[in-house]
Amino acid sequence: MPEKPKIVIGVDLDGVCADFYKRMREIAAEWFEKSIDELPVNVSYGLGEWGVLDKSQYESLHRFAVTQRELFSSMPMIPGARKYLRKLSDEGYRIRIITHRLFIHYFHASSVQQTVEWLDSHGIPYWDLCFMKEKEQVGADIYIEDTPDNIVQLRERGLHTICFANSTNTHIQMPRASSWLEVYLLVKNSSVR
Repeated sequence: MPEKPKIVIGVDLDGVCADFYKRMREIAAEWFEKSIDELPVNVSYGLGEWGVLDKSQYESLHRFAVTQRELFSSMPMIPGARKYLRKLSDEGYRIRIITHRLFIHYFHASSVQQTVEWLDSHGIPYWDLCFMKEKEQVGADIYIEDTPDNIVQLRERGLHTICFANSTNTHIQMPRASSWLEVYLLVKNSSVR
């Protein structure tokens, strides 16, 4: 009897598994030479609340964060990510990490190396690692994502997408999860088979 195909879960990294905003807040405080207490915890996409004025300034901060402060290997893990991804993996789901970390040119090698180091050092299980913007093209059955535009695009294509809740996506409707336990329960109760 042929084995039943595994359900593929497409998992974003930053803001879903890795606490991007916590680590980036520390780096932004240093970059702008401000006390970390001057930078609010709750931000919108683009980090305007911290003083980031435009895309060019964001890219400069991001380049500094990755190349000088090893952002992608120094972020804390979001609690429960390892536990529940491992549990889903053990239960037969195929974990496919999907990240758009290569959006700024000329330091891709360090971005990829830091990503793999972070995943391995935190014991995050995965079968596939995809660096790409068009996340719908990876063929996942369920997506776990926090970026508002990505969630909207995935859902508009009819793809089952769980919003991992944070301050950048408060306007996004259900299904939403504010913890990895909630993600796990939403995946297990999904009609995707």
